[in-house]
Amino acid sequence: MRRLSLLGIFLFLGAAAAVYVFRAELGMAVYARAVERGVSETSASLPDGLHVFLCGTGSPMPDDRRAGPCVGILAGQRAFVVDAGSGGPRKLARMGFPVGALEGVLLSHLHSDHIDALGELIMLDWVGGNGRRAPLSVTGPRGTREVVAGFNAAYHIDSGYRIGHHGEAVAPPDGVGGLARELAMPEHRDTLTLLDDGDLRITAIRVDHAPVDPAFGYRFDYRGRSVALSGDTVFQRAFVDAASGVDLMLHEALQPAMLNLMRAAMRRHGRDNTARILTDILDYHATPDDAARAAREAGAAALVLYHTVPPLPLDAFNAAFLGDAAQAFDGPLRIGRDGERISLPVGGRAIVNKTLF
Repeated sequence: MRRLSLLGIFLFLGAAAAVYVFRAELGMAVYARAVERGVSETSASLPDGLHVFLCGTGSPMPDDRRAGPCVGILAGQRAFVVDAGSGGPRKLARMGFPVGALEGVLLSHLHSDHIDALGELIMLDWVGGNGRRAPLSVTGPRGTREVVAGFNAAYHIDSGYRIGHHGEAVAPPDGVGGLARELAMPEHRDTLTLLDDGDLRITAIRVDHAPVDPAFGYRFDYRGRSVALSGDTVFQRAFVDAASGVDLMLHEALQPAMLNLMRAAMRRHGRDNTARILTDILDYHATPDDAARAAREAGAAALVLYHTVPPLPLDAFNAAFLGDAAQAFDGPLRIGRDGERISLPVGGRAIVNKTLF
């Protein structure tokens, strides 16, 4: 037995020594396999359906687990992005979403945390795909033209570098930048159909994020499957009505009790300006209970919370964040995480969640 134990020790030490000696070669081999897997795992292999990519479920507050608000929507093979929060576009690319084949970007409103990576997203779509030959469509509320023009100006010099370095086949000059489309919803209406071609319908929904006005949520219907995204809003009857019967509701959520703890701590440490901001934001966001009520009254099959405030550095805090929300909605309810893909295949009612990273 002792000889066997000694033999085991020698074998272990020999293996450890081999790993150390050949660590560069082994590391390169493992890296090569990871690269192959990362490149090959794309959305093209997904079944026909409506697929939701959570690329940013956070807020403006520092959060190393969550990027700013960003959701990728894949309807069949048609790709859209709702909002472009900081860090979101890079996570989309990591998730295998076809960032280089976008049909359009939809902005819920023009708060900085929903648009601060728009320039990066436009650039990734231009040079990261098959050579877009027209500016990327960016749809949003009044003021979107000004925002898009600003990003176009900011990236103008870099665009010239890309064309000069990669050539016009990879970076076509006609595809530079974004092309803004501002929503003009009549005052007496709360919804506006943006696209309806039989298979896919996209609807803009007026929501209440005052003093930010206008602000929109969106609904996507594709071949019998549906998802509604609230954008930033309080509990809003117009959104509930427009989201009636959806398979999946994505709703923003702010937990006042947790925010009040942060506010009190900031005041104790002399951070009065930040504490005032935390006071101000209480009146134009929905609570988890509000979101659950919205999902229940809309008859949604499932609810995922995103744009969560404040940050949740550990899953152990999720129950405290949700509070009594689960009592207000009896369907599947959870807090979204960056890197999740939620699939709604056509021809059924299945909702398939997969964590990609």
